[in-house]
Amino acid sequence: VAAVQVCEALSTADPGFALSVLAHSILFAHNLSVNGSSLQRKHVLPRAANGEWIGGLCMTEPAVGTDVLALKTTARRDGDVFRLTGTKTFITNGGVSDPDLGDCFIVYAATAPKTISSFLVEKGMPGFRFGAHEKKMGIRACPAAALLFDDAVVPAANRLGAEGDGYRIALSSLAEGRISIAAACVGIARSALEQAAAY
Repeated sequence: VAAVQVCEALSTADPGFALSVLAHSILFAHNLSVNGSSLQRKHVLPRAANGEWIGGLCMTEPAVGTDVLALKTTARRDGDVFRLTGTKTFITNGGVSDPDLGDCFIVYAATAPKTISSFLVEKGMPGFRFGAHEKKMGIRACPAAALLFDDAVVPAANRLGAEGDGYRIALSSLAEGRISIAAACVGIARSALEQAAAY
């Protein structure tokens, strides 16, 4: 309820800012608070809450969109790390400013065919880099970018839940994220109606 109220209110003035807040607070921070370990929460959430880190969610890919079970990005176990390879696109908060990468992301990748796992990936991890800002038709105040994983090295301790939990985690976070997007649309419509009536 709180997320819906905040997204509606912010969207009456600036839907781009509302979308950035939604991606950071719901798709990233809330997702981590529900699905992360106590050590992951302790490491990330204080930085996310005080604004030191800007976070987001990495699901969408160029070839498959948001079809979670068809993701092409892979995560291969290599001792105490996973190596992620693939491309994510249209990632909200992916590029805070060109060419500055956002700080931390929950990334979905296939650890086996139709087996999705999720990982915390931080700026500075080897092989993780900024692609380019997406050229958007609207809501341009909300930065979206391509993020690239070239054999990116992610500690095994950064996996959220067990291997294969990614599909469940993705669906749970999207349920809250999508209702907040609906609320943002209500905010846009309310503002448009008020401005039209005043005119």
